[in-house]
Amino acid sequence: MYEELKKTVWQANLQLVNYGLVILTFGNVSQVDREKGVMAIKPSGVDYQQMSPEDMVVLSLDGQVVEGRWRPSSDTPTHLYLYRAWPAIGGIAHAHSDWATSFAQAGVEIPILGTTQADFCPGAVPVTRELTEEEVKGEYELNTGKVIVERFEHLNPAHFPACLVNGHGPFAWGQSAAAAVDNLLHLEKIARMALLTRLIKPETPELKDYLIKKHFERKHGPKAYYGQRKEK
Repeated sequence: MYEELKKTVWQANLQLVNYGLVILTFGNVSQVDREKGVMAIKPSGVDYQQMSPEDMVVLSLDGQVVEGRWRPSSDTPTHLYLYRAWPAIGGIAHAHSDWATSFAQAGVEIPILGTTQADFCPGAVPVTRELTEEEVKGEYELNTGKVIVERFEHLNPAHFPACLVNGHGPFAWGQSAAAAVDNLLHLEKIARMALLTRLIKPETPELKDYLIKKHFERKHGPKAYYGQRKEK
């Protein structure tokens, strides 16, 4: 019943490996089917090289397993909370990639120093506050989703397709699982560039607002002209 959705999510999870964003069994990708009211996600702790589309776990948006023989990713409550909070997103990716995770562990947002980042988002990549002891001891993964949404109270998740969870790592999203993984890769590259830039020249200022606006809007604005027109 959910074969196409499971295949799509399986392929997106394998792309985490192809992009060098994960090791061992770390990381996970999901995609939602709004019409059917379900989400498919990687099973918890299963080796990427041994997975098949049939191993993906399908859940209802209230967290009930609909199809699958494995336990879903331990980060499932985070994914479900974001899908419920942001109806426009269709896929979510999470990893412990080196550079973005380093910023998350430091609790520092990624400053916008160049146009590579302005193509991705119109400002610094946000970082959440630390979770409290009570939040960690309670419904930890659910509360992880909550602090991400809390951080975005004044931000548009369509314009900022990623967030660093303080002390944990990055989550990225998009219109599909594949787009979310691509955004996670873009995030990793700009994290590396930001750190190297500040190592080369610690006083490097953030990019000028007019240049940020130009680069972001030429790809994502109402009059975007980057790339080719899509066939109607």
